[in-house]
Amino acid sequence: MGEGRTAIRLAAMASWLAFPVYAWQGIGVRLRVERLLPARGEPGGRLPGQGAEIRLLVVGDSSAAGVGLDHLEDGLAAQVARHLNDRTGRPVTYRTAGFNSAISTELRDHVVPHIEPRDWTHVLVSVGTNDIKNFRSGRGWKAGFGGLLYALRARFPHADLYWSNIMVMTQVPALPPLLGRILERRARLINMIGNTLCAERGATAISRMSEMDPQGFCSDGFHPSASGMAMWSRHIADHMRISAS
Repeated sequence: MGEGRTAIRLAAMASWLAFPVYAWQGIGVRLRVERLLPARGEPGGRLPGQGAEIRLLVVGDSSAAGVGLDHLEDGLAAQVARHLNDRTGRPVTYRTAGFNSAISTELRDHVVPHIEPRDWTHVLVSVGTNDIKNFRSGRGWKAGFGGLLYALRARFPHADLYWSNIMVMTQVPALPPLLGRILERRARLINMIGNTLCAERGATAISRMSEMDPQGFCSDGFHPSASGMAMWSRHIADHMRISAS
């Protein structure tokens, strides 16, 4: 435990030393990158099947909102639902509550309290990229994400709770190589803290995908495209537990 805390502190110190470069290159990226809109369509749906119903809720940031996609049918919730439906043959009801630029504290304070208290069997959290992009401190992420896990567990006590680790930032086409390396350090810090919190608070941390093809990104070079979302959703679905009943 002590070694883990030391690793987190060292990772945080190393990334903060690079903050001036992050600020300089980050402004350039923000000015250059195309601003995309959330996907159109219904935030939920149902896939038919036989047997006990799987009920999936996705709570998160722009990935959950389908930013850069034409329709929410290509979004994270719908694609994870399809993978679960194909794998089990069981009916799947799904719903997404995704908001562009959301960070962990905003989901905790303004989203979770307003989601209908249904009997979801699986709750997936997609958050952390904006916490990295905004250069939030490790302490701020721990408070925000840790509180979010508590809020979700309290509101949906019988659901299996999942969080997907942040992607490898050096593979994001929109980021210059140096900025990608700086944000990758932050991503590793966020993932270390997030994995620890998941273990402590009854959630499953899903490992990051090792590789994302450049074609897996939208025209802004930052958000997952429909094909990238398909790869990510399959990876997530492969790590979800499905009960026999």
